[in-house]
Amino acid sequence: MQLSIAFDRLRWEEKALKEAADKAGLQASLVDVKGLVFELPKKHPELGDVVLQRCISHYRSLVLSRTLEGAGLTVVNRHEVAEVCSNKLATSIALLRAGIPTPKTLVALSSETVEKAAEELGYPLVLKPFSGSWGRMVTIVRDPETLQSLLEYKEELSNPLEQMHYLQKYVERPPRDIRAIVAGDELVASVRRYAPQGEWRTNVARGGTTEAFTPEPELREMVMKASEAVGGGVLGVDAMESPEGYMVHEVNNTVEFKGAQSAVSADISARIIDYVSKVGKR
Repeated sequence: MQLSIAFDRLRWEEKALKEAADKAGLQASLVDVKGLVFELPKKHPELGDVVLQRCISHYRSLVLSRTLEGAGLTVVNRHEVAEVCSNKLATSIALLRAGIPTPKTLVALSSETVEKAAEELGYPLVLKPFSGSWGRMVTIVRDPETLQSLLEYKEELSNPLEQMHYLQKYVERPPRDIRAIVAGDELVASVRRYAPQGEWRTNVARGGTTEAFTPEPELREMVMKASEAVGGGVLGVDAMESPEGYMVHEVNNTVEFKGAQSAVSADISARIIDYVSKVGKR
């Protein structure tokens, strides 16, 4: 089987995946997709049989997966999975439909209705962009004055999505959350992520640290159910400990795992490649 690992920024993870593919005896190559041009619906023989899609860019990943699938290639993750996971609103809907606990979420379609939504949630609350990663533009809002300042700022932005608002109830939790990495029907690894001092977000990209964590059966089941709810594949499921029990708050389509790998003995890259290989043989 010939595998392409498609990227738009070469990170530690893509290099580790390539190394794992080589060890598994696959014909694998790293492909910077920014250099590609596609004529629809022609195939690109040089991309091989399966493409492991690892682009960071939200729109580039969606365009790439749609284009490749249109040309008949097998893509991990599938376009419809990427579409759900890259949109926080779509993810919330998928989780709720599957009966998975997730923070209470309100969507306001104009700035005029945000205050009403905020009153229903209460302060503090969390204001998030509809798409994004690494915790960028995810803001804890502690009072109406801060909310008003943020709205005034967003009103000046040209992106129409910034004129609509995704708000979640702030969940009282320990200064940590849980990142579980899933490949197909296997929970490959899980860690606790701790926020750095002075920060409430736990993203490793923001200086968060990790430690190995073995989820109890209840959480394991919730993680796998969340993965299934968004369509499955290679995913990072983020959960938190709330006073009411575990909640899933994010499912990541292009999961980063350097921080998790530093804390666990399982070879995450090898397990992902093993899953991708099985998908390619179906």
